[in-house]
Amino acid sequence: MVTPEVRRFSVEAARVCQHHPKRHYMPTEQRNPGQHKAVTGVRNEVRNDVRNEARNEGGTALAQRTTPAAMAVFSSDLAGNFTACSPAFSQLVGYQPQELLGRNFSTLFALAGKPDRHDPSHHDPAHHDPSQLREEVLSAVSTEGDYHSSLFACPKAGEGFPVEFSAALLRDAASKPVAMVAVVAPAAKTAVSAAAASAAETTPPGIVFRKIDDTQFILASTVMHRFMELVERVAGVTETVLITGETGAGKELIARTIHEMSPRRSRTWVDINCAALPENLVESELFGYEKGAFSGADSSKPGLFELAEKGTLFLDEVGDLQLQTQVKLLRVLDSQPFYRLGGHRKIKVDVRIVAATNQDLEAAVKGGRFRQDLFHRLGQFQLRVPPLRERPEDIVALAEHFLRLKAPGKAFTPQAISALLSHSWPGNIRELRNLVAKLAMESSGTEIDFTRLNAAVTGEPAALRQTASMPVGNLDSMEEQMILKALERTGGHRALAAEQLGISRRTLSRKLKEYNINFAQADSAAAPLGVISNEQQKFFRARVEIPVTIKNSRGDEIQAQAVNLSTGGMGLDCLQDPLRFAGLLDVSFVLPESNTLFQAKARLMWIGDEGRVGIRFAVIEPALFEQLQQWSNKKMREEGWDFPS
Repeated sequence: MVTPEVRRFSVEAARVCQHHPKRHYMPTEQRNPGQHKAVTGVRNEVRNDVRNEARNEGGTALAQRTTPAAMAVFSSDLAGNFTACSPAFSQLVGYQPQELLGRNFSTLFALAGKPDRHDPSHHDPAHHDPSQLREEVLSAVSTEGDYHSSLFACPKAGEGFPVEFSAALLRDAASKPVAMVAVVAPAAKTAVSAAAASAAETTPPGIVFRKIDDTQFILASTVMHRFMELVERVAGVTETVLITGETGAGKELIARTIHEMSPRRSRTWVDINCAALPENLVESELFGYEKGAFSGADSSKPGLFELAEKGTLFLDEVGDLQLQTQVKLLRVLDSQPFYRLGGHRKIKVDVRIVAATNQDLEAAVKGGRFRQDLFHRLGQFQLRVPPLRERPEDIVALAEHFLRLKAPGKAFTPQAISALLSHSWPGNIRELRNLVAKLAMESSGTEIDFTRLNAAVTGEPAALRQTASMPVGNLDSMEEQMILKALERTGGHRALAAEQLGISRRTLSRKLKEYNINFAQADSAAAPLGVISNEQQKFFRARVEIPVTIKNSRGDEIQAQAVNLSTGGMGLDCLQDPLRFAGLLDVSFVLPESNTLFQAKARLMWIGDEGRVGIRFAVIEPALFEQLQQWSNKKMREEGWDFPS
């Protein structure tokens, strides 16, 4: 038999992110939903106004097709097969994203002549030749770097309509072409009034606005919605969090979000940049000093740990801490008291630590520059902020937001949006913000076009960049070279290579056979959004909705509803008169996503409002415990967590 240890968070409720309702864990009362409700209300009002106006000008179908509130964007592999699309593009053409994956973009557009929806042969090559369009677009993109034209869109239902089509290469961090991105905008004659369209653009569906200390936090991409689920999960606990990511990716804003969504949000927030202070001042700033501790210490001063009592202390660039300071920091993290510099009185604090770094701390540990025990202590939860190039939807949303702040009357052309999407953004959000601010000041017209933006991004005229870093040869040769380079960069990791190429793993496997490429396949998957420590895996709970049978020692039996489940216990709803079930209980339920009847001994641990209780498993058969653990691991991976190596 297996007797699980006490798990502090195994049945504690986790929060639901109200902007993204598909959740796998349980709600709590730790968040004020008022702000989001207000934003949602405004968003719905704007959409209704736009649709009503469009209906007056030509019908509901036209309104829904010609007023996508966000930029209609799609990405494809280098052969033109869809790999992803924005909600606005899906709305524009009437296809669900899953219907588009793997399909070639050229089947949805025509070069000239309005497609006849009443003619069954409108997709016949004689009337609409996809291969001609595909070759024209891909050839222009591969040789010139971009493609712009007026086309006709062929939606799933209804008649075709004219659009402005702009495509460009998407490059990785090394400026290597890896995919194609395209922006599609309905032609002006099919659009609704400018005022209604402008209102729609300010509140696009799928984009969430949050305000963190007067800073607007904008979420548009699927990967960031998933990432914020991890952020919300770790915000509700007290363990340390290590945030990693490239320079300018928004690590500090994520740290502030964790504090604002935590039970400590009403307490003090204190931050320090460990790299900005001289080595001899970091320790005195963190731990304080007594009068006379060193030359110039004319009075005592509390350190940042003391100032952050009951609150959150953010250690930015924690990888730059000196080894001597790391030792003292480790003692504090282990709940040990410390002394001020020159002091004799022990000080004990209750502070939550959130740290951030753009360094590879695992490499620093191997190189002896960072303590291994401190790395593991900081990394109870590790969150990897995705770089901007991995979330193109955010590039568009952020660029438009920054432009509205600096020049409300200006806008990007579709071609300019293509240029934004094709840049690798090594400086991430900081680089994007600075670039948009520069363009807003330098541009005299109402539109920022491709030429001006491309010159600002590259630092050289657009003509000089047309074929930079492009492989020599035909399209097939270029595609083969791109696949080989991606596999080399990822050490043969096919899943990661497919992600970098902007194609599915199945498509990559097919291409490997087509080009007869034999490359040693690695077992690892793409980079995760976060890493959860072995200790915290025990406390992970996933949201469920399953019936549970509870039986007490007197034989009384009752049905309840499970709302979360971990390897240590579960949260239950609708348990009437819970005090009847004190003592050892028999618990049985069908393990989710299986036909396994799970039976265990359990104890009531806490009682909440409205019949909500938490129980802890006391005794579980080893085989059942293993199945529960496998299910829990699967849920963690689905949520975006990886495990320490």
